[in-house]
Amino acid sequence: MKSFIFLYLIAAACARADLTGNWLIATPNGDGTLRRTYLHLKQQGNRITGTIRATLHLYSIDNGTGGPEGFTITAAMPILGSERRVTYRGKLAGDQLQVVEVGAKGIGPEMIARRVPEGEGALPARIQPPPLHPVRDNGLARTPPMGWNSWNKFANHIDDTTVRGIADAMAVNGMRDAGYIYVNIDDTWEGERDAHGNIQPNQKFPDMKRLADYVHSRGLKLGIYSSPGPNTCEGYEGSYGHEEQDARTYAAWGIDYLKYDWCGAFTLYRDSEMQAVYQKMGDALLASGREIVFSLCQYGLVDVWKWGPTVGGNLWRTGGDISDSWESMSRIGFSQNQLAPYARPGHWNDPDMLEIGNGHMTDTEYRTHMTLWSMLAAPLIAGNDVRNMSKSIHDILTNREVIAIDQDKDGHQAKCVWQSGQQEVWSRELAGGDTAVAVFNRAPEDARVTFRWADAGIPRTPSRIRDLWRHTEQKPLGAQFSAAVPGHGVALLRVR
Repeated sequence: MKSFIFLYLIAAACARADLTGNWLIATPNGDGTLRRTYLHLKQQGNRITGTIRATLHLYSIDNGTGGPEGFTITAAMPILGSERRVTYRGKLAGDQLQVVEVGAKGIGPEMIARRVPEGEGALPARIQPPPLHPVRDNGLARTPPMGWNSWNKFANHIDDTTVRGIADAMAVNGMRDAGYIYVNIDDTWEGERDAHGNIQPNQKFPDMKRLADYVHSRGLKLGIYSSPGPNTCEGYEGSYGHEEQDARTYAAWGIDYLKYDWCGAFTLYRDSEMQAVYQKMGDALLASGREIVFSLCQYGLVDVWKWGPTVGGNLWRTGGDISDSWESMSRIGFSQNQLAPYARPGHWNDPDMLEIGNGHMTDTEYRTHMTLWSMLAAPLIAGNDVRNMSKSIHDILTNREVIAIDQDKDGHQAKCVWQSGQQEVWSRELAGGDTAVAVFNRAPEDARVTFRWADAGIPRTPSRIRDLWRHTEQKPLGAQFSAAVPGHGVALLRVR
């Protein structure tokens, strides 16, 4: 009898030690918020199934083995046409799991997961997108927006003090006077919602209204970031189900610009529903009573340039994220040729923010970056630390003659009109009859580039040629033009 009781107690203990349950890993972000990862596990013998919800991602476990003494789970999810995978290893220690994430860079730090009630951390109920209708033009961004954004340089290390310092620098270093007027806070400013559902900033931003007032006092405007999903890219609070409420909050704070990132929405919506989802915030911004530029960040999916204006968008991303490299910048920038018909005053193709001054390209390459974006009538949103940039970077960003090309009131986007090997000529019609001509050398070696004016859409010898980087006049010499262009460099001309 005693042996039977002993074996029964052992069996009961093993049953209690089963991994089945909902487990939460809560990691402090350092700003009063938590990064939450939910492991929803079901153990059947030596096999483990279930899901993992990590920030905005919902993974399905496709390979899980082991038990309380040690387990490994690998999960996958589709995202943007590819597959993302995560792997965790762990064991049960008392009433908690000791877990590590295994990635390409090795094994991460040990984390503790505790049991939480079933249903906690589940995706919210899906809200059906509204029927499509045209959103009224807000009348903003008649020329491409110019400003600064925190992400490329600071990522999640952005706070109130840094934003104020950026605004101070832009007000005195010539950037504001050159046209850079938006100071935009990207992801990780968000806190929790109050009892009434109103979004609150986290500890890094103690008073968003006072920050907006400060930025406005410097002659600048303040931008902010959100997502149509329940979470943002970094796992912070999104606007899902609170679109109208958040738009009213932004207006009350004095926000002038919203970057709205598809991250998080793909867990609830199909790409084919994207237009209706963005339309919902477009309507909300109009109803807020404040003029707020609407920036669609959805990576060029579902031909956004064809419907962006109809949801109230002033600009829309045309592809993936840029990085501070020649390969990334040139691949994105030179792929915009077919999108020229969709750019016009108030509605712009956005190849992503500027990397100028972040240190991984040469000044020659940064001049090409600035030239290409200006020829494309792209938003000029700086992404460097403008408080301590070098003179050469300052001069690139504030070249008034180049900026004038980007800000031309007619809003025509340049097209590639001539190509020979790795040398290209792009041409853009300007208000008043001038033409901007950019001569690009995409090869790493210096090259002499010679082309006919007729190839650039200029039917006869120009009466004036202005080199916008050298700030010099060049004498026209017949039906052809020839320039020595450094590797990865450019010559930018304003031709009459």
